[in-house]
Amino acid sequence: MEQKDYLKDIQDIKQMMSKSSQFLSLSGISGILAGIYALIGAWMAYKTIYFDTSTMGAYKNLVISEEAVIRLLVIAATVAVLSLATGIVLSIRKAKINNETFWNSTARRLVINFLIPLATGGFFILFLIEKEMLGLIAPLTLIFYGLACVNASKYTLGGVRYLGLTFIVLGLLSTWFLGYGLLFWALGFGVSHILYGAIMYFKYEKK
Repeated sequence: MEQKDYLKDIQDIKQMMSKSSQFLSLSGISGILAGIYALIGAWMAYKTIYFDTSTMGAYKNLVISEEAVIRLLVIAATVAVLSLATGIVLSIRKAKINNETFWNSTARRLVINFLIPLATGGFFILFLIEKEMLGLIAPLTLIFYGLACVNASKYTLGGVRYLGLTFIVLGLLSTWFLGYGLLFWALGFGVSHILYGAIMYFKYEKK
């Protein structure tokens, strides 16, 4: 009996250490909603790119006007803000339900490690836009977002690491198939977010 008690104590200690080093309030529903926002944004971007009278040329050699580029940036920014706001609100709600602290040292480490690759990629992409190298934007957003997820995954649920690796693979494939950036963007930010959000919800949240 004593040996069983010791093993149970060790297991309890391991669980407490895991909880203290991982941000567990990440909401799977927020991932699903982020994917839906992304698919709506991809549809709006598709209409802007391929049905806007200010764009010309075949799908691989589109000439996009400055006005269309600004519109695409607004769509991307709106999707990002909605996804971020939804993630924060639902994660705070989940933390309250589980009687956990939302903003703690682990959450701060998660955010810092997530933002380093993401901010680096953001500035890099802005430089590419200024140089009018638009074909690489979709692949690089996927790759840098994937790197951000992998870098932050050690501070949260393990599925985030695999989500990040999926984004990196899609980004590399998008670089090879340059004319289909919007499709890979929709597969990454839309479909992948929905799938991984659903997996996280049913694995960690649904009771």
